[in-house]
Amino acid sequence: MAGPRPELEAWQDPSAAPLVEIRNVTKTFGEHYAVDDVSLSIYPGEFFSLLGASGCGKTTLLRVLAGFEKPDKGSVLIGGHDVTGLPPYSRPVNMMFQSYALFPHLSVADNIAFGLRQDRVPRAEINDRVADMLRLVKLEGYGGRKPDQLSGGQRQRVALARALVKQPQLLLLDEPLGALDRKLREHTQFELVNLQQRLGITFIMVTHDQEEAMTMSTRMAVMNEGRIRQVGTPSEIYEHPNNRFVAGFIGAVNQFEGRVVDQQGDTLTVHSDDAGAELRVRAQHDVIPGTPLAVVVRPEKVRIFAEPPPPCDNGLTGTVEEIAYLGDVSIYHLRIAGGALVEAQLTNRARRGAAPLSWGDQAWVCWNADDAVALLE
Repeated sequence: MAGPRPELEAWQDPSAAPLVEIRNVTKTFGEHYAVDDVSLSIYPGEFFSLLGASGCGKTTLLRVLAGFEKPDKGSVLIGGHDVTGLPPYSRPVNMMFQSYALFPHLSVADNIAFGLRQDRVPRAEINDRVADMLRLVKLEGYGGRKPDQLSGGQRQRVALARALVKQPQLLLLDEPLGALDRKLREHTQFELVNLQQRLGITFIMVTHDQEEAMTMSTRMAVMNEGRIRQVGTPSEIYEHPNNRFVAGFIGAVNQFEGRVVDQQGDTLTVHSDDAGAELRVRAQHDVIPGTPLAVVVRPEKVRIFAEPPPPCDNGLTGTVEEIAYLGDVSIYHLRIAGGALVEAQLTNRARRGAAPLSWGDQAWVCWNADDAVALLE
C-alpha cells in the first residue's frame, strides 16, 4: 500500500535537488532558433512531457539532453554534473526513438541485450537482466522471435525494455506511442505510467498530443517557437493557463477580447465587443481600467439552456449553428450578438432521446466568473 502523499511535490520543495537542469540553452540551425534560451528543472521520479506542435523545438531539446546535439549556448546538468560536452554514451541517459529502431536481424532477446554486450557486461548478468526485462514488459516467451513477428505494441515494449535494461537515471522518449493505433495507444499510456512508477526512473517524453501529455505527465512544458510558454501540472496548465497561446493550444476554449471597465474586489468587469456584452471574471491582482485582456472559458464550464436561465455572472443568448453528438457529450456552437461563436458542452447523462436543442433554435449560455480566466499576455 502506498504511503501518504508528500505535503510538497519535489518541484514545490525549495530544498529538493533537480535531477535535470537545463540552463539557458540555445540551439540554432542557420538563422533558425530551434531552442531559444530555455531553462528548466526536472526532478527525480517525474514523468515530464515536452508538448508542442511540429517545429516548436521539443525534439531538438530532447536531443540536446541525450547528447546528440550540442547547444550553441547554455549547459545541461544531470545529477548535479555538467554533461554539456559529454557524448551520448557517457551520459546516464537512454533514449527510446519513435521508430523503435530495432535491429531486424536480431531476436527480441538480442535486441534487448545489445547495449549490455557493447558495455561488456558478463554473459550471466546479461541473461538475468534480459529475462527481468521480458517479465517487466510482459513478453516472456517472446525472446526468440524477430521484430517482424511482433505487433506494433509488442515492438514498442521491446524498444522500451532495451532502453531500460541499462538502468539509466533518465529515460528520454521521442513520441513513443506515435506508431500505435488509437485503442492500443490509450491502453499503452497507462501501462507506461505504471511501469515508470514501479521503476522510479525519471521519464522525459516528447509529444504533440495534448491528451497524451495530460494523461501521462506529473508535469509538462508547453513549447512554441523554441521557447517554453508554461510549465505546470496537467490541471494547472488546463485550468490556469497563463497566456493566450497555452489556453488555445490545450483543449478547446472560448476566448473573448475586451477591456477592463471596473474592478470590485477580485472581480473584473470587462467590456467585450466579441461577446456583445460585459463579462465578469476573477483576477488574482489589480488591473487598471482600460487594460486590454482576454476572457477565456472552457466549453465544459459553459451551461446551455433552451429557456432563459436564472441570473448568472455571464449570460449570453444566440442561435444554435452547429451540433456534434459524441456519445458522452454533445457540443453546441452558438452564434451570439457580438458575432462570436460560443462552444458549450452538454453531458449526455441519460440515454439519448429527443435533443433539447436543434439547429436554428434560440438558446442561452451562462458561466460563473470563477470558471473563466483573465489573460493579459
